[in-house]
Amino acid sequence: MRRRRRGPGRERSSGLRSLAGQVFALEALIALLVIVAAVAITFHQARQDVLRDARLRSLAVAEAFAKAPGVETALESPDPTAALQGRTEQVRRATGVDFIAVLGPDGVRYTDPEPALIGTKAAGDFSRAVEDGEAYTETFRGAPHDAVRAVAPVEDAGGRTVGLVTSGIEVESISGVTRGRLLVLTASGAGALVLAVGGAALVSRRLRRQTHGLGPAEMTRMKEHHEAVLHAVREGVLIVGADRRLVLANDEARRLLGLSADAERRPVAELGLAPRTVELLESGREVTDEVLRAGGRLLAVNVRPTPAEGGAAGCVMTMRDSTELAAVSGRAEVARERLELLYEAGMRIGTTLEVVRTAEELAEVAVPRFADFASVELLEPVLRGEEPPQDATLSRMRRTALSGVRAEGPLQPVGEEIRFHVPSTPMAQALATGHAVAQELAEAEGWRAQDPAGAARALAYGMRSLLTVPLLARGVVLGMANFWRTEASEPFGEEDLDFAEELAARAAVAVDNARRFTREHAMAVTLQRSLLPRVLPEQDAVEVAYRYLPAKAGVGGDWFDVIPLPGARVALVVGDVVGHGLHAAATMGRLRTAVHNFSTLDVPPDEILGHLDELAGRIDEEADPAAGGDGRREESITGATCLYAIYDPASGRCVVASAGHPGPAVVGADGRVEFPPLSPGLPLGLGLGLGDVPFETTELLLPEDSKLVLFTDGLLEDHGRDLGAGLRLLRRTLERPDRSPEQICADVLANLLSPTPRDDIALLVARARRLPADRIAEWEVARDPAAVSPVRNAAAAKLAEWGLEEPVFAMELILSELVTNAVRYGADPVRVRLLYDRTLVCEVSDGSSTSPHLRHATDTEEGGRGLYLVARYAERWGTRYGPRGKTIWAELRVGPDGGEGPEPGPAADLDLDALEKLAW
Repeated sequence: MRRRRRGPGRERSSGLRSLAGQVFALEALIALLVIVAAVAITFHQARQDVLRDARLRSLAVAEAFAKAPGVETALESPDPTAALQGRTEQVRRATGVDFIAVLGPDGVRYTDPEPALIGTKAAGDFSRAVEDGEAYTETFRGAPHDAVRAVAPVEDAGGRTVGLVTSGIEVESISGVTRGRLLVLTASGAGALVLAVGGAALVSRRLRRQTHGLGPAEMTRMKEHHEAVLHAVREGVLIVGADRRLVLANDEARRLLGLSADAERRPVAELGLAPRTVELLESGREVTDEVLRAGGRLLAVNVRPTPAEGGAAGCVMTMRDSTELAAVSGRAEVARERLELLYEAGMRIGTTLEVVRTAEELAEVAVPRFADFASVELLEPVLRGEEPPQDATLSRMRRTALSGVRAEGPLQPVGEEIRFHVPSTPMAQALATGHAVAQELAEAEGWRAQDPAGAARALAYGMRSLLTVPLLARGVVLGMANFWRTEASEPFGEEDLDFAEELAARAAVAVDNARRFTREHAMAVTLQRSLLPRVLPEQDAVEVAYRYLPAKAGVGGDWFDVIPLPGARVALVVGDVVGHGLHAAATMGRLRTAVHNFSTLDVPPDEILGHLDELAGRIDEEADPAAGGDGRREESITGATCLYAIYDPASGRCVVASAGHPGPAVVGADGRVEFPPLSPGLPLGLGLGLGDVPFETTELLLPEDSKLVLFTDGLLEDHGRDLGAGLRLLRRTLERPDRSPEQICADVLANLLSPTPRDDIALLVARARRLPADRIAEWEVARDPAAVSPVRNAAAAKLAEWGLEEPVFAMELILSELVTNAVRYGADPVRVRLLYDRTLVCEVSDGSSTSPHLRHATDTEEGGRGLYLVARYAERWGTRYGPRGKTIWAELRVGPDGGEGPEPGPAADLDLDALEKLAW
């Protein structure tokens, strides 16, 4: 990158001539003086510390040795040298002093590190120690060495000085330590000097970059030039730094923007400027001659970013007063506000898929920024989700939304029917032309003629101008929007028509989307409700209450069912199909029909789910495209869940199986709630490819008056609530005892239902009942034809005990046929059971799995008519297989409407024993 050449007058000063060079030299000199002084003071202090330490250590050693045990005795012995020379050397080496000597009172050496000196007199005056008994230190200079010496007297028990102990450190040793410290101090000082000079160099370099190498005189001239240029011109200048704080504002800028005296160095957001001005200064983007409003002035501003070296850039804004452009700026402001309003309308209109709410959003957006009052009228078919008529010029409309600057107003309220039968009204003209129409109300004769009383109220209220625009989508009128202005506002003009049409076009698309969703939702709801059970079948096994609620976002595929089964049993079913809409509802209907059909097989719940799983997989295979293989799975049944339970009131047992569905809740009579663990199984249609049925059953024992609560996951999971939290809330809701199933349903929805559920909810509550023991009769039957008659007679007696006279003959006939067949062709054990519920149920069980078939015997055949007789006299009959053997059952109606099938004729004409021989 080429460096820009500077003019002769802008050459940088170099060396000490520049301000940066002078600052560097001054900082380096100050650092040198400070470091030298610090090293000298530190060295002197270190030397004093070493001398003080030598004195204290010498005195401590001398006093300690003088008072040591045995020293006094050794001095009074004939040969003190022999007694003390070795001890003194040991102590000297242990304490680190240079010498320890023991002297007599006269100063003669008894011991010394240099044996040659023993017996000689030590130099110095020892009178302080000998006469005064005082221990002291001194700096000794003389033979044999200069040293810091301590003298301590050795006194006997009477206080008489019998000797002296001297110890000390030679001056040479002290100087060596001091020299070592001086080297360290000198090196540290040199390092500090290098750092200080380096820091001064960095500061000088930054200062040189900021001052561009100018000297003091040059900077003074630049300052004078800056003051003259910035504050003398009649154009405002603002300089903003990279931190978005105001760096400088000249006098004109302060006047135009009304800045305070302390505005500099404050963030631009805190200067009280207009939001648009703040946005320009903070963004730093380049603009040219953009018009901003500042108080009563219009300012033409220019913004340029300032050069940045390695960081964020600031900006410079220049401005000039251009109030004379007010008219142009006013039109630009109106256009900008209209664009902002259209943008806001796009964000606020159509947030929901509800027709009425979408109309309300249009009215709310228009008031007060475009009109003082706004109303929206829609065609009746549109409100219902139906297709609008092609010609809506004179059609009736329903006022759907109304908004105004004040709550009260002269306009017709929401819900009233609006008609436009006068062709000259603005509404009729807009509908006829398909374009917006604006009119002064005082001149609108057609409008006044259509509703004289309403027009008078509106004019008296102050209504001044009306703009009406049709809501058109796909070229079809959905309704219309009316915008009203009062005398406090300007009347509508030609420039408002285009804006109103654009606003209405956007709103019409949202209304049409909501209408189509409403239609599909209504169709799906209708379809689903037609597929769900309308009336639950009559049965005495359980007392049932239920709730079904579709999701706000669209109908789903949740369903429930109660299916009476043979033997006074009942099947309870809940299921959930993946997805929403028409397909989910239709799929739910197919599965529910399949469940009903499979239930007629009278097989356990796990086998029912196995059949459903196979059916779901087969349907999905058939639904796949025969060619192309595009893999569309939006119409798949795979993933649907189902819970199937069979309750037997005779035993209180409930057998449950699940295909990926949440398990039920069991509420005891005391209010205790349990969620029995179930084998969850996998959702339907996954095609496991296993040989065995991939579902398992769980057997529950339901005491009388306990409740079985079945539900879909939409009850538990909702906005901000997961499955675990939903189960805990459901448990707390179910814990209160002594409630009917209907009350439980109401309480559960009151506590768990959100205002806008995102998924369907199916809830089924069944209170368990028990078949009284006195309405159950059972017998074991031996495999002997002679045992048939006693069982038949015992059954007849039991019916007489129950007060059932009419079905006795039919029951005896059916029982004879079924028992005879079990005795002849079945296997042990053979059992007979009678159940008296809504019907009379006769069950004959044996250990064989061979099932009989109904057939027509010829005239010449003696047997084969048994099942034919059973089918004629029974209301219905069938076969149920168990883990071991089978059960053939038959039901007979009892009660006021009961019967026995075709009239059998007098009982005396039939020999039941003879009929036994005709069995199969």
